[in-house]
Amino acid sequence: MFDFSSARDHMVESQIRTSDVTDLELLGAFRRVSREKFIPKSQQALAYGDAHIDLGDGRTMIRPRDFAKMIQAAEIMPTDVVLDIACGRGYSTAILSYLCETVVGLEENDEAVERATNLLIDADITNAAVVKGDLKSGASEHGPFNVIFVNGAICDIPKTWLDQLANNGRLVCLVQNGPIGRVCVYTKAGNTVGERIIFDASAPVLTGFAAEPEFVF
Repeated sequence: MFDFSSARDHMVESQIRTSDVTDLELLGAFRRVSREKFIPKSQQALAYGDAHIDLGDGRTMIRPRDFAKMIQAAEIMPTDVVLDIACGRGYSTAILSYLCETVVGLEENDEAVERATNLLIDADITNAAVVKGDLKSGASEHGPFNVIFVNGAICDIPKTWLDQLANNGRLVCLVQNGPIGRVCVYTKAGNTVGERIIFDASAPVLTGFAAEPEFVF
């Protein structure tokens, strides 16, 4: 029988800690959450590999190294409220729940919301909820948010996301307009938004977030 616990520890030690992820609370969250339970059974043997995992329905579980570095860059505080966009089956929501006060996962259809909700209940996560809505519209009725996290690459940032950030709020996303993108943190201060580039990465572009094709004569 495959030893998922040992594989989880190995992921933390060989993929995450070696990539300059030093936040102890974050490392602890990765050790607590059973990653394999948030992916299709047919792919569970790949749960702790150094690669993205296609969850189907246009959702991707970001490779552990990139995911961890993105979350660390958000500098999440225990009192923060976090919006987790395109949360898929809820793994990212579960990890984030150990770092903040409340997480709101956002998905686009009832089936995805119900599945993620049930998996979070099974994982005994009590400070998170998954809601249904259009990804580009965000979840303004639950905001403002101290942190917005995006699961997957995007080509452009919807203004609605920035509008839903609290003052000093951070939006963490992978902006990608080619084979390689950049993980960026956008910080809101009053009416101004600053950008900080964290590292280069690539991931599948979220459905509906690809660049519009250019018109050519």
